[in-house]
Amino acid sequence: MYTGLLHLHSTLRYVVLVLLVVTLAKVLITHFAKRNYTETDRKFGLYTLISVHLQLVVGLILYFVSPMISGGLDDMGEAMKNPALRFYVVEHFVTMLLGITMITIGYSRIKRSTDNSKKALKTLIFYGIGFLLILIRMPWDRW
Repeated sequence: MYTGLLHLHSTLRYVVLVLLVVTLAKVLITHFAKRNYTETDRKFGLYTLISVHLQLVVGLILYFVSPMISGGLDDMGEAMKNPALRFYVVEHFVTMLLGITMITIGYSRIKRSTDNSKKALKTLIFYGIGFLLILIRMPWDRW
């Protein structure tokens, strides 16, 4: 089960990255071309939101069934001394959670917004910050 979840989590990152890039590129064009935020823009934002939440659920399951994480959580002092263990026990988990939170807040603000001209800008800001947070704590050595 653990290995399958790890492979799923590793594969889903590509889906998340592609959807984030496409969503950000689409709203970047919408914003600078001064077009209205369309239903297609909203759907790409929603698909991105769903993909990061799915990635979060798989990641949380992995966090609690991983032998490496449970060993790190048993002795946090030792985990903080080991950079690789600290990355997975604390840094990756917290930063990804913040990135997904930014995307979630962004989507909810866009959904509630009545000003159609500002929806693209809000998407750029919130999804962009979420994207940067996800990029800086993605385990690049596992590509």
